[in-house]
Amino acid sequence: MLRSLLAYVSVSAFATVCCFAEMPASAAPAVSMSIPTAPQVDARAYIVVDYRTDKILAAKDALARMEPASLTKLMTAYIVFQELAAGKLKPDEQVMVSEHAWRSEGSRTFIELGKPVSIQDLILGMIVQSGNDATIALAERIAGTEETFAQMMNANAKRLGMVGTHFENSSGLPSPQHYTTARDLSLLANAIIREYPQDYKWFSVREFEHNGIKQQNRNGLLERDPTVDGLKTGHTDSAGYCLVTSSLRDGMRLVSVVMGSTSMKARENASTALLNYGFTFYDTKLAIKGGAALASARVWKAQASSVDLGIRDDFYITLPRGQADIKTAVDVQPRLIAPLALDTIAGSLRVFAGGQTLATMPLHPLKSVAAGGWWRRLIDTIRLWFA
Repeated sequence: MLRSLLAYVSVSAFATVCCFAEMPASAAPAVSMSIPTAPQVDARAYIVVDYRTDKILAAKDALARMEPASLTKLMTAYIVFQELAAGKLKPDEQVMVSEHAWRSEGSRTFIELGKPVSIQDLILGMIVQSGNDATIALAERIAGTEETFAQMMNANAKRLGMVGTHFENSSGLPSPQHYTTARDLSLLANAIIREYPQDYKWFSVREFEHNGIKQQNRNGLLERDPTVDGLKTGHTDSAGYCLVTSSLRDGMRLVSVVMGSTSMKARENASTALLNYGFTFYDTKLAIKGGAALASARVWKAQASSVDLGIRDDFYITLPRGQADIKTAVDVQPRLIAPLALDTIAGSLRVFAGGQTLATMPLHPLKSVAAGGWWRRLIDTIRLWFA
């Protein structure tokens, strides 16, 4: 469900002022299309969601607990980006490599014990080369120890609504209580793209060289599909081959999560098939512009006798291609009394198609309304007695 719908307002609380407005035909073609089932792919679990609306377009065992392997590094990157945005880390800051980071198992950036490495190089080593050593070095720089950093990871997972996730380390090495779900990883990927667009660029870097050793990004879709610009691969023998992918085509961004494929090629083919399915059979459009006047309402005891109402943010909706026309109905409170702040709930907006309600959200004044003088307040008080 869209974040804009969280502030749901019951329509029954208001007197209805029906304002049915049909959306432009270009926003929703009138001819319907039957949506086929999602393709069968080589994966134990998967999900594909629209980035803007978080609508799930296809899923298989998306809530099942799975080993994330190096997809864990997405949460480590998320926290690193938090620290950068807060000014607690600087890209050119030098970090001394601990023995714990240097001795880490698995994929490596080949940082050297006791030698300084810049935050930027550690980020590239973590994202491009999936280096466990670089990842642990970042975790230790931020939290002191990897164990403490794992507590930060779990706190952020809880805040993002990742209810099926628990982390025990920063890199994704197997552990009995280290797990996540495809759905949770889609929430995390969306949060990275939405909250840290300035850092998301690191996920599309094709290769990185450190200490004279050049390694390629393990995400082969960066080479195969020019619309793919992230995010991360993962693999262990027990987790299988995993991939979180984001693709932007004609202004529509989809995120896919594939977990437990049998090979690198299989995870890429599965991701491509799911993304193609989503882009072919679904469409995301701007349905209502934030800040646009959707209704005008009478305001009592005010300096101004009326005010325009609308929604704060742009409202996007994901529908099957060929869905019936989108319409809206506006319900306005019968007695709006000044003063009105911008966060005043003055009514509700219902969006529907084919007789089915798709979303309901609050209407707010598009500008604040000050109280009128004593005479205006007196006159309107008398009028309200008979209204």
